[in-house]
Amino acid sequence: MAMKRMVSDVKSEKLAQELKDLETRGDDELKNRWRSLYGTKPPQKIHRTLLIAAVAHRMQENALGALKSSVRRHLMQAANNPATPRPSPHYPSLRPRAGTVLVRDWGGVTHQAKVLEDGILFRSKRYKSLSEVARVITGSRWSGPLFFGLKSAKEQNHGTR
Repeated sequence: MAMKRMVSDVKSEKLAQELKDLETRGDDELKNRWRSLYGTKPPQKIHRTLLIAAVAHRMQENALGALKSSVRRHLMQAANNPATPRPSPHYPSLRPRAGTVLVRDWGGVTHQAKVLEDGILFRSKRYKSLSEVARVITGSRWSGPLFFGLKSAKEQNHGTR
């Protein structure tokens, strides 16, 4: 029993290291890895972080086993069943509606950012995300929703809304 445990510990440590190493791999190497793991070409415009996540997922499935087909079938049925509870459309979203103006005092200055349909307007310039605006204001990496008070630090750390 002890020998078997040691072998599985070594295997899981090796897998953990391989997963960590994916971050350092070049895009071409990651795309080749996708091809060998999925047997298809990766989507042309796939973002690097999604490519890494998909490769890591398949590596873990191969090493640790995937969901049983009966479980996968059950989850798909639940997802396609209209009776499956869905989050209320009134559930608070971290993304405020277009037109909302967010205000934040920082460094003795009051900053205002306007939420657009497709981004954020700040100092007459368009940004993709609140996090980009927070970075411009503070000069360091911030969660935009946390910086503008849409999410508390406690929620940020626990990943809840």
